[in-house]
Amino acid sequence: MSKLKGIYTDIVKIRRMVFAELARLALKDAECEEFDKIPYRIIDTEEATYRSSIFKERAIVAARVRMGLGMDYETNQEHKLLSEGIRDFLKNDNQLKEPLVNVIRFACEKCPTNAHFVTNNCRKCLAHPCSIVCPVDAITIEEHAAVIDQEKCINCGKCKEACPYEAIVNYERPCAAACGVDAIESDDYDRAKINQDKCVSCGQCIIACPFGAIADKSMIFQLLKSIKRGEDVRAIIAPSFVGQFGPLVSAEKIVAALKELGMKEVREVSLGADFASLHEAELFAEDIPEKQAYLGTSCCPSWTYVADKHVPEVKDSISESSSPMIFAAQSVKENNEDSKVVFIGPCVSKKLEALSDKVKEEVDFVITFEELAAIFVAADIELTKVDAEEEIRDASYYGRAYANAGGVAEAIRQNLKEKYNIDPPITKADGLADCKKTLIKAKAGVLDGHLIEGMACEGGCVGGPGTLLATKRGAKYVDKFAGESPYKFAFENEKLNKKEKKE
Repeated sequence: MSKLKGIYTDIVKIRRMVFAELARLALKDAECEEFDKIPYRIIDTEEATYRSSIFKERAIVAARVRMGLGMDYETNQEHKLLSEGIRDFLKNDNQLKEPLVNVIRFACEKCPTNAHFVTNNCRKCLAHPCSIVCPVDAITIEEHAAVIDQEKCINCGKCKEACPYEAIVNYERPCAAACGVDAIESDDYDRAKINQDKCVSCGQCIIACPFGAIADKSMIFQLLKSIKRGEDVRAIIAPSFVGQFGPLVSAEKIVAALKELGMKEVREVSLGADFASLHEAELFAEDIPEKQAYLGTSCCPSWTYVADKHVPEVKDSISESSSPMIFAAQSVKENNEDSKVVFIGPCVSKKLEALSDKVKEEVDFVITFEELAAIFVAADIELTKVDAEEEIRDASYYGRAYANAGGVAEAIRQNLKEKYNIDPPITKADGLADCKKTLIKAKAGVLDGHLIEGMACEGGCVGGPGTLLATKRGAKYVDKFAGESPYKFAFENEKLNKKEKKE
């Protein structure tokens, strides 16, 4: 997990300022020329604050604006006015296209890749265990101090472990360290580059980069324009939303604020989680072990992309049931066919999931909690002052607990115990690297008979890149909100539609 998660840095401030500016322009039906002013409103000083020049700072903000509109980040746009190209994009082709996560190349500061260094904490000891344990003789002693030859070093870490003074450190490029599938590489200029063939769009590199050089595309503008046109827009909000907007903002206030913003209806995605947990319990009861050796859950898109791209031999053992987002969207559109559905959650990969053929007819927009917070700012909605009386009763305890690591598997397990008298062994993959490792184990036959949960973000959905809180704090809010549900189990939920859902 990134060390920057949950810390309000200047990078976070600028990112949210860009989102808020885009939201303001959408709400006021501004002319395209207004976009040209955004970099100057955000970087409003006469001297550089963050970078080598104020022009570079504004160019990076401009790139963020393009991506915030859902446009491709292209180097041939770097020296043009923002309004050039934006008009045609918004008029003719305003939908997201892959890749969603991109490195803003001139924002990357070319962090060194994985290496070991000797710090000035070296005490020039007589033992020199670092040089003795090195398997490739990469360490020499010069004036009694250790020196590592980077050309020879294989980064095994044995010297670091052997040093009694902890004088040797391992330095990793933060974005690469956050990527559990090794999708961060280097271009010809030693800048970070995302290998899209490996990338699973989890977004952890976005929050890990200390220079704010990685960003994902947004649908803020398109969503707000749809609302402004008077279209029937309905929201489904992920279970990790509680607490994200502060301790004084209840779940009911957030729902009321969304309706004030123009949403015709707000429904918990946890209702979809209840659907999903019942369906996956049924699949497990029917298929394991007679038809397949184990069952992987389908909740996290990035987890399923790990299987598709990195361990394809096991992808058929990932449940084919729809994710909670899809189930929730279908429940909305069942009686509101002409409505548009926006998924609001912590997740970047949900944006990618919504582009797939299976989902694009169900989910029209995807935004994160961070993007929603910017919309509230732009709309002058003060959440603590919103009147809220309507109680939220969409989902069960276990449906709401989906947001925390282990919550998905536990919900399915409870359904299996109560409905089928089955209590399966459970394996929980927490974080992207653990997801890949777990799928490799499954491929080797180590997890036969198991129910396997995969969460690309450590801690579960509460650790997503689009959240506003530190992961542990978010998990506590989810636990509390889950405990307030009128139902404990999914099969007790009176709101479940018994009709067969389309896949």
